[in-house]
Amino acid sequence: MGVGLGLVLSVVFALCAAFSNALATVLQRRAALSVPQSRGFRLGLVVDLLHRPVWVAGMLAVVVGGVGQAAALATGPLSLVQPLFVLELPLALLLASLAARTRLPGALWLAVAAVVAGLGVALAAAAPSGQREHVSPDRWIPALVACAGLALLLVAVGFRRPNGKARAGCLGAATAVCYALTAGLMKSAVAVLASDGLLAFLTEWQTYAFAATGVCAVLLLEHAMQGGPLVASQPALTLGDATVSLLLGVVLYQEHVRTGWWLLPQLLGVGLIVGGVLVLARRGTDLRHEAPKAPEREAPAA
Repeated sequence: MGVGLGLVLSVVFALCAAFSNALATVLQRRAALSVPQSRGFRLGLVVDLLHRPVWVAGMLAVVVGGVGQAAALATGPLSLVQPLFVLELPLALLLASLAARTRLPGALWLAVAAVVAGLGVALAAAAPSGQREHVSPDRWIPALVACAGLALLLVAVGFRRPNGKARAGCLGAATAVCYALTAGLMKSAVAVLASDGLLAFLTEWQTYAFAATGVCAVLLLEHAMQGGPLVASQPALTLGDATVSLLLGVVLYQEHVRTGWWLLPQLLGVGLIVGGVLVLARRGTDLRHEAPKAPEREAPAA
């Protein structure tokens, strides 16, 4: 497979995965709002959600998105594939508006256009290229420690905040770190699968590591969606995932992005993305009205 064709396929697979993940976010958000809110980390939340068909449908969309992501990572650089998942936010809001049978105002359409245009400009200017298929343990250990420490810090801060945008944002950012780390580990495991076969894949530590971090990411995402509005958790998730993934691609897989005067259009693209995301976060569709919210387990004091 030529390099050009591989990059095209990685983009197509990543876009399909982003759509599936956006659909999963909308479905999981709707399901999460139908169960009693938890004041802390609660493993039983997933048990409650398993009884809701809409959440199961969301998880199926997650699986489809995971397959698309694996295919994208197998054919393209981490620093190209993961930033494309920034599109999850506008896609999720568009799907949410369709589910709620409401129309997005013109300002939000402009914000969506800014995110799409900014992403195109930034990636075209950066032109991510080059990648190592195997990462040595001396590179993995610092990355794992740093990602785990950052995720735990964000979780601790998030659970100290009451339900609202701050809590959802912190938990969304923690989810982003887990998703980015999952992608980095998945890329390594998929490379082993492609080169050495299924048996080697099943004996590779990265295979079980990305499965574990993926489960953590899903569980954190459910709490992020319960902890506050989607427009707080989703921007933190999408922007954080892109940022951490770019760093992991450069540090772990020694991927290259263009520098010099190319930084100017890259900064322009990033500015459009951030500006569009902030508008979407401030004025975007709040999905709370899509499903009746279950009462708290503890009634407020009279």
